[in-house]
Amino acid sequence: MRDGATVQDLSEEISKSIEEAKEACEDGSAGECAAAWDTVEEISAEASHQKAKEVKKDPMEAFCEEDPAADECRVYED
Repeated sequence: MRDGATVQDLSEEISKSIEEAKEACEDGSAGECAAAWDTVEEISAEASHQKAKEVKKDPMEAFCEEDPAADECRVYED
């Protein structure tokens, strides 16, 4: 759908889609209006999922990305 889109990109896309949905509801049929708002809902859901992915990041993983040489980040193999 929107592979690689950031939350910021999706926010902008939501804003555009809302404007398009408003126009569709003023000028179009009920079906076009409903479809336009469905698009807004789909993009909003994708943005929500992107935010959830960012929040679920393990703090230790973030730490080790910044400082992979730290003692806490060493990986030992048997």
